[in-house]
Amino acid sequence: MGSIPDPGELTELTQPSFDEFQRQTSLMTSCTLLWKELSDHINSLEQNLMKQSEALKRKIETLDSDTKASLDSLKKRELSIEESVKIALNRVEFHKKAALETVNDDVEDNPDGEVDDGDGLLQLLKSTCLKMEAKEFWNIVTGKKKEINLLREKIPVALSECIDPARFVMEAISEVFPVDKRGNERGNDLGWACVLILESLIPVVVDPVIGKSRMLVTPSMKEKAKEIAETWKKSLEERGGIENVKTPDVHTFLQHLVTFGIVKKDDLQLYRKLVVGSAWRKQMPKLAVSLGLGDKMPDMIEELISKGQQLDAVHFTYEVGLVDKFPPVRLLKAFLRDAKKAATSILEDPNNAGRAAQLAARKEQSALRAVIKCIEEYKLEAEFPPENLKKRLEQLERTKTEKRKPAAVPANKRTRASNGGPMPPAKAGRLMNAYVSSFPAPPTFVRSPSHTHYPAAVPAYPSPAMYGSRSPPTNPYAYSPEAAPPPLAGSYPGAPLNYPAYGGYGNGLAPAYQQAYYR
Repeated sequence: MGSIPDPGELTELTQPSFDEFQRQTSLMTSCTLLWKELSDHINSLEQNLMKQSEALKRKIETLDSDTKASLDSLKKRELSIEESVKIALNRVEFHKKAALETVNDDVEDNPDGEVDDGDGLLQLLKSTCLKMEAKEFWNIVTGKKKEINLLREKIPVALSECIDPARFVMEAISEVFPVDKRGNERGNDLGWACVLILESLIPVVVDPVIGKSRMLVTPSMKEKAKEIAETWKKSLEERGGIENVKTPDVHTFLQHLVTFGIVKKDDLQLYRKLVVGSAWRKQMPKLAVSLGLGDKMPDMIEELISKGQQLDAVHFTYEVGLVDKFPPVRLLKAFLRDAKKAATSILEDPNNAGRAAQLAARKEQSALRAVIKCIEEYKLEAEFPPENLKKRLEQLERTKTEKRKPAAVPANKRTRASNGGPMPPAKAGRLMNAYVSSFPAPPTFVRSPSHTHYPAAVPAYPSPAMYGSRSPPTNPYAYSPEAAPPPLAGSYPGAPLNYPAYGGYGNGLAPAYQQAYYR
């Protein structure tokens, strides 16, 4: 066995090798990198924990703030109930007295309901609202479509005179909504009147103390409004689905939901389909937001773009503030390109050979006008100057005007003396045309008893063969544009050498089958 060396005893030192040195160096480097990686990871964890802690703290603060705001709002609503009820009762009492005063009064100056100014129309509408005559109110509104802007201004004022505005409005539009009850008189679309009245009801039923967050609609009226909405939804199956429903009906239904505050979260998918199907309506973007579709707007805009409705997508984009995600100028240019392609396809369609140019120009004109209006509405002139679009629109309109000008009439055709237009063939000539085209042999003529002799020379008509034959003669006109030589005295002018006399008129004979013409 070897002996243990004495520590104090000098021993021979072994010189380390270079490989061992490199190994130790690599080991130190690896440890250093591992330590740095662990330190970075720990620092990252600490930072993440701090961020999450701060975010959680902010959420707690926001929750506390929202809770406090909700409690304050509930307290305010609770305290405002008494005041709102008092205001409502005062209004009811006022309207009751006004209705009793006017119950037997008519509009003295306009007994037939005709009014010439806004004040007269307002008084007429107020009278029907005070008396709760919903049918008469409906007739007045539907009869004033040309004055829709005036109606939009006066109807809310008139509805404020009603004792129960919600009931009055539902009774007024019940003739056409939720189901059209007019029977065979469905010619006129009255959806515009329903939408106008429903929109005018909103400022009337808004709580005067806390605003739109509470509508002054009684529970019974709200239940009735829900029943009306369900009836309309059931009628979709009878109409053949959403695709076959008219846009005015869809607009009325959606406005009905918003006005009475009866939007259902379970029906959001139905609302989305209805809005996209009628997206070209001006009020649809605002209605979509009011229906709770704000979160679904990006998908709806994408769907509109995929359907080629870029112009409608622009309106939705501005309504929800997604201009950065969906640049409007790019959408408008894509809309113009699609319109141009559609116009080109119309020109190439053989089924529209006669009207292809007119239809294509009309398509392009409509697109140009819509884009120019959109540029002006959203102040996009700097990004998309409309000068070139306006020049193109003027060019199309000028071409359309030139095509409408009457064509020049050839000098050798008989024309009317009054307006210069071509003269239609005489009655006898039309009858002769039909006869010649049906029978190749010329008919036998007899002398009319009352027209044995003509007082003056009767000019010869051209042969009917020029009308009935498929191959027209070389000279289809009986008269030359040059002055004809004067006829011989005491004789009738004969027919031109190329044509026989028309039905014997050149020799004073009348066709036998045309006796009724002389009676």
